[in-house]
Amino acid sequence: MSVLLAALLQLAALQLSSALPFQQRGFWDFGEDIDVRDLMMTMMKDQEEGSAFEDVYPPETPTCPFGCTCHQKVVQCSDLGLIYVPPNIPPDTLLLDLQCNGITEIREGDFKGLTNLYALILRSNLITRVNPRAFLPLKRLQKLYISHNLLTSVPRNLPPSLVEMRIHDNRIRRVAAGTFNGLGNMHVIEMGRNPIHNSGFEPGAFTGLKLNYLRISEARLTGVPKDLPASLHELHLDHNEIQAIELEDLSRYKQLHRLGLGFNHILHIERGALSYLPNLRELHLDHNRLSAVPSGLANMKYLQVVYLHSNNITSVGVNDFCPVGFGMKKVFYNGISLFGNPIEFWEIQPATFRCVSDHMAVQLGNHKK
Repeated sequence: MSVLLAALLQLAALQLSSALPFQQRGFWDFGEDIDVRDLMMTMMKDQEEGSAFEDVYPPETPTCPFGCTCHQKVVQCSDLGLIYVPPNIPPDTLLLDLQCNGITEIREGDFKGLTNLYALILRSNLITRVNPRAFLPLKRLQKLYISHNLLTSVPRNLPPSLVEMRIHDNRIRRVAAGTFNGLGNMHVIEMGRNPIHNSGFEPGAFTGLKLNYLRISEARLTGVPKDLPASLHELHLDHNEIQAIELEDLSRYKQLHRLGLGFNHILHIERGALSYLPNLRELHLDHNRLSAVPSGLANMKYLQVVYLHSNNITSVGVNDFCPVGFGMKKVFYNGISLFGNPIEFWEIQPATFRCVSDHMAVQLGNHKK
């Protein structure tokens, strides 16, 4: 482990940045930024636990692609103006960084022999095509970052070992049935900022996945996509064109802890639609067009955070958030935002927030500096 640690410390200053439209805290925190230090620490932990790697002996004569930096299983080739994946990548490589180049195509033999690769970073290139056989040698790949490219579809034959894939900021308009077949280890997919409509998800597109986290933000969705994995703990659909939440839209997602629907055009949430989310902890409905507090919040036992700011809510009822009595609410709220709505705070009865942990947890826009 000490040998790998030296390599990780050498690249610890490397960071990737990109603004997020949706700030996340707690639970699963997977945004666009790749903190390479965190990635390396995860890789070390997996190596210690024996869950990701087998020993691969280095060649007798160490090789390194021209212009790249190679140090103890980490190969860093970013910002070199490359138009192809370079040859002579050491076969014992665990982390391969090819971000910020001019690569246009991933060819069949580009990763030949890299059977122990753990993480592959291809973000911020010009990739339009991935050969269907390109990823076949990557028997132990767990993290694939191929965002900020020009792909029009999800690459085929992804490694079954894959745990996390970030493919946001491409040109994907369609996800075909069976795209993710055989990827039973996948937990995280970030695919926001693709020009995909609801009709772009074919029936069976997500069959076989047991995801914990899925983000389809800044797309062209007009409703909640159908048949997403029922295993989801987090679902983020912010910055879309969703206009309503129908009764059956959320019926599959009983394991959800966090639901992000901010920055849409939601006018109406059908009564009973939220009752399918018994484990929800955090609900983001800010920057929509709601005229009332959604029904059903008072019956959500574990709900702790509700963002309703910047809507058109004109009144708040005394039982909108809290049940009558205290028998049903298991945890108190620690955050309710209502500012940016056409309602005066003095019109809301104090008992409305009787199941809130602290008065500072309610944001009504009445705290003036």
